[in-house]
Amino acid sequence: MTDFTVAGLAQELTAGTLSSVELVRECLTRIDARDGEIRAFLEIDREKILADAAASDARRAAGKALSIYDGIPVGIKDCIAVKGERCSCASKILEPVKSPFDSTAVARLKKAGFIPFGRLNMDEFAMGSSCENSAFHPTCNPRDPSRVPGGSSGGSAAAVAAGFVPAALGSDTGGSIRQPAAFCGITGVKPTYGRVSRSGLVAFASSLDQIGPMTQNVTDAAILLDFMAGFDLMDSTSLPNPAGGWLKAVQGAKDLKGMKIGLPKEYFASEGLSPAVAWTMEQAVARVRDLGAETVAVSLPHTKYAVAVYYIVATAEASANLARFDGIRYGARAESGDLIESYFRTRGQGFGDEVKRRILLGTYVLSSGYYDAYYLRAQKVRTLIRRDFEEAFRVCDVMLTPVTPAVAFHFGEKSDPLQMYLSDIFTIALNLAGNCGISLPGGTDPVSGMPVGVQFMGPALEEARLFRAAKVFEQ
Repeated sequence: MTDFTVAGLAQELTAGTLSSVELVRECLTRIDARDGEIRAFLEIDREKILADAAASDARRAAGKALSIYDGIPVGIKDCIAVKGERCSCASKILEPVKSPFDSTAVARLKKAGFIPFGRLNMDEFAMGSSCENSAFHPTCNPRDPSRVPGGSSGGSAAAVAAGFVPAALGSDTGGSIRQPAAFCGITGVKPTYGRVSRSGLVAFASSLDQIGPMTQNVTDAAILLDFMAGFDLMDSTSLPNPAGGWLKAVQGAKDLKGMKIGLPKEYFASEGLSPAVAWTMEQAVARVRDLGAETVAVSLPHTKYAVAVYYIVATAEASANLARFDGIRYGARAESGDLIESYFRTRGQGFGDEVKRRILLGTYVLSSGYYDAYYLRAQKVRTLIRRDFEEAFRVCDVMLTPVTPAVAFHFGEKSDPLQMYLSDIFTIALNLAGNCGISLPGGTDPVSGMPVGVQFMGPALEEARLFRAAKVFEQ
């Protein structure tokens, strides 16, 4: 296979030079050869995947292909439901759970013939920035297995970067698609909040979570988002606005003439920016100017509060969402003598340290006497952060920023939770505002050889504008 991308594989499948069964077997061969080292997958139902591939080939032979992408495998993060497959969120408390239904995002991909391919590792309940918090095992960065792939969608990023699958789905609550995409040197999209249905996505923080594609390039990301996005009656936060047409936006992207690209001073003046990231951003700014864009200075003054606001809002919502996992209705249940003891033992044994930490933080900020001081105040500052973006987008079309302060770090390097939380300092504000963003490769650190990502951020519902800028930059 000379072109292991969604678009390239679709051409080969349509031309008949490749079958879906051959493609799936190639993916399994690659996984057998290297996933023992990378450990991107938690589970793969080989028989089911091969059967789905054979069914795809039969449809093509009969002239009834569901789309030109029929038969292409897509890896699925372990918090996104696929009927009949485990959905553990990389947590022991949900380890025995198999989903009785498909998430809306997966159902829409299936309708186009895409094949859900395995369960990809993640930080437990999507809480982490390194994929070290999985209850089962960490995932390694394919570029350097001594380093983390990022998180929480670390398994998805690693699987795509290693060439195990041409694309994967991740979820982004505070940067969990864009940050691992940057660490692994691939493309990741966080859509506008409400663009992709959250039905079938196990909730971490309901007002922040979004499913998005993780791919080899911008074109593939647009293809997957075209199929997944759109209104869904099963999700009350799903947007009724027209969705799709992003592949056409990518195909029509020639240059950046007439586009104004904002450079938020708070992102470029950060003291924690590594030399490699700072140099890459200098080159990226020069590149967009060469491509015809006008760069303008903008300000997001409340960015300095974003991390604090995020870890109040997100933990508060996590505390409420994870209250349902008690071992009574489904999932693992610890042996005990009475009901109260069962709750304590099940949750104590079932949740990892990071999940417990965030539940405790969230319960604290929601408790009587602290709600107004912490949660209510954080929501007010969140509004100010959103208004910052609205003001900035009045003078620019998209913004160009770093994705992370530094390249992928080594395992165990950030043992302090506060240090780990700062890994998402450039991605969190976008989720709080509900806007769209994309991470794509921007360069390489000459010292470590690790990829450096760049981020384009767009206003809500302006994915077409975002994809245009990203595609031209990528070319």
